[in-house]
Order: sequence, then C-alpha cells, then structure tokens
Amino acid sequence: MSTKNSGFFQSLWDFFCSLKLAISLIITLAVTSIFGTIIKQGGTMEELQREYSAGAIKLFSALNLFDMYHSWWFILLLYLFTVNLTACSVKRLPRVWKLASEPTPLLDSGLEKSLSNIHVFTAKGTAAQIKERMIVFLTANFGAPTVSERDGEIHLFVQKSPYSRLGVYAVHLSIIVVFIGAIIGSLFGYKAYINIPEGGDIDKVYTRTEQEIPLGFKVRCDKFSVTHYDTGAPKEFKSILTVIDNGREVITRRPTIVNDPLTYKGITFYQSSYGPAGAPTFHLTVRARNGALVTPLAVREGEIARLNDGSTVQVVESTQEVGPMMPGFSGPAARIQYTPAGKAPQLFVVFKNFPHLDEQRGGDVIVTLDASESRFFTGLQVAKDPGVWVVWVGCTLMVLGICIAFFMSHKKVWIRIAGSRVVIGGSAGKNPVGFGIIFDGLLEKLKQAEQL
Repeated sequence: MSTKNSGFFQSLWDFFCSLKLAISLIITLAVTSIFGTIIKQGGTMEELQREYSAGAIKLFSALNLFDMYHSWWFILLLYLFTVNLTACSVKRLPRVWKLASEPTPLLDSGLEKSLSNIHVFTAKGTAAQIKERMIVFLTANFGAPTVSERDGEIHLFVQKSPYSRLGVYAVHLSIIVVFIGAIIGSLFGYKAYINIPEGGDIDKVYTRTEQEIPLGFKVRCDKFSVTHYDTGAPKEFKSILTVIDNGREVITRRPTIVNDPLTYKGITFYQSSYGPAGAPTFHLTVRARNGALVTPLAVREGEIARLNDGSTVQVVESTQEVGPMMPGFSGPAARIQYTPAGKAPQLFVVFKNFPHLDEQRGGDVIVTLDASESRFFTGLQVAKDPGVWVVWVGCTLMVLGICIAFFMSHKKVWIRIAGSRVVIGGSAGKNPVGFGIIFDGLLEKLKQAEQL
C-alpha cells in the first residue's frame, strides 16, 4: 500500500474516531428529534391538511419530515453515529481492557508518587509477621490480596470491580443495538392506516403514500362506540375487533382503545380516529294530537317518509350531542320538517332525552325521537416493527451499562512492606473524592488494628 493511500485511510480512521464527530452527530440527532416531536409523524393526508398549509406540507414532504425516522438522511445519521461509536470503542477498548485485566501489582516509587491516597507508617515485628497481618487485614476489610516480592520488598495488591471500566462500552454497544433495531424496523417494517366500517373487514392496509400491503389475515370491526363529555368532545372511542386467520376466528371481539392496541403476528392495530359511515337512522313516532294516528318511522337523514294521510316527514339535520349548541339540553336531537298534505312545511326540533317537549309546540302532530342509530367507521393505525425486540435488548443493555458506569468503580489498594516500613496506597477509576473517604476509613481501621 502506498504512503498516500496509507495516509488517506489513517485520516479516515482518525475522522471516525473523533470525539468532535461524536458530539456533532449527537447534537444533530437531538435537533432533528425535536423536529420529529413537533411535526406530526405518519399522519394521513386529511390530518396533515387540517394542521398545516399546502406550502408547509409540500416543504415538509420534500424533506421527509412527516416520516422523519424512516427518511434516508436520518438513517444515514444513525449509520454514521454507529460507525463513530464502533471506531471509538475499537480504538480505546484495548487500553481499558489491559487496565482491567492486567493491573500493576507492584507499588514502585513511580506509582507511589502518582497516587493521591497514600500513607506511610512503621509497623511492629518482622516483615513476615507484618505481611501476615496485612493479608488478614485486607481480606477482612477490602478483599483477598495477591502477594509478590521484588528486591527484598513485599507487595500486596487487591482490586474491586475491575471490569466496571467496561460499563461505558456496554452503553456504546447498547446504542448500536438500538440503532440496529431501528434500522431493521425501517427496512422490514411499515406504518399504515385503514378505515373499517362497522360490520366490515379488511385484509390489506395502505401506507401514507397509498402503497398496498397485504396482512395475510382479516380484521373485522364488529362494533364501534364513542362516549362524549358534557361539552360534546369525544371522551373515549372503542372498537370491537375480531381477527380471522384461514377462515377461523383467532381473536374474537377484542376491545381496542387508544392506549390498548391489538397485536397479532407482530402487527399492531392502534385506535386512531373514527367517523360516520353513512347517514344515521332515526326512529320516530308520529302521533296525531287527537290520537287518531300513531305511526312509527325509521328514516335516514335527508330521507322523506310519507304518512297514510299524504303528509311527509323528513329529518333535515341532526346531532348526536346537542349540549354544546343548546345549553340546558343533552343527547341526540333532530330538526324535523313536517309537511301536511297541501299545506306549508313546518320546521321544529325534537330531542331524544326530552320526549314530551314537542307536545308544547301546538301543531297537528306530535313527533318524538325514540332512538338514533349511527353507523361509524373506525380509523386504525397499523404498525409492523420487527426490530422492536432488538431495541428492547439494547435498552436493557443500556440500563445495565449505565448502572455499571455510574454506580461501580475500579478500586485498587497496594501495600509495600520494606522491613518495618509500610506504605499503603489506593486509587479509583472514578469519583476520587468518594474513594478518598473509603480510603480514610480503611486507614482508621488499620491504625486501630496496628495500634498506631
């Protein structure tokens, strides 16, 4: 390999090992994630048109901001960050591994000068007697030491949690695993939408770009219901779903609400929206004020029903909750147009929860609204993410790595015995102030044991 090529690859390696690159990528990912939080992700075109102008939709679509986490440029950022983390880890891991697996067991003069926690004292007895006492002391208060001799001096060494230094690399690996899970989900998963009318079923879904994706099974909406607050705003909407696979009902009448999705074969159905599926049906009773005529009717909004005497009844408009428009009233209401034979039409409103109110109107007939049946469709967001379990593994590994990195430390204690002169020193991989407190406590116990 030429010197020019060698220099190029070395520069490329140094670039990907750069801490500046890591910080830049983290900031970029954080900023873009803010955009992904502010801008609605994966909405239908109808939802986007309600929230954004035509110009904003065109711009955001060109930048893939409506599906940012599946965009080519966001995935490229994840690739770059993965390569950066891998390169940094590969470059620094051998040195950290050597510190953990091959510690320095001898407390020589150079190491002694580098330690901030050091204490020298004179002990009683021969060097062999002092060694035995120090072994017993360290074993009881810190850990069983290794013993070595050099140049007539006895060295004792003990360490705790040496591999806690690898906690940060567990975090690095977890981030890479999470990214791999995200990439798997991006390449092999999808997010789609579907509307199912009550009583209907589907066996395919559609992405926001109208791409058709077969499910391999059917999902039927047996019933949809919605409850409202007193203000008329929807309180809860619920779909009763049945999954049919190979002609057999494998999941029957499973309630699905916003925070309780249905999952089958790795595909999750989230309750997303709803709407009317056709005009509602109203059950009315028309009675002549003199009691000569009692006629039950079942009519849809806009439909004209003809009575035996030639008059007609039509539901002009309706609402399922009249409260926000007419304070003091609640429940379904319908505006009725009653047209007697050969006479001018009469307009009035009937209320389901106030059946006797129309008697006060004073017309020739009394109309009551007995019931209303609204047929809805349920709007479902459909998501398949085969990488979700990989992400969970990465998150678990991240929690373990963070606990190791933040709550554990590589602690080391040395003792050197030269005749009656004893030197004890210690260090920690992190939190030197906290280790200083531990070391001072160890010295106090040693002074008591040696009666210093």
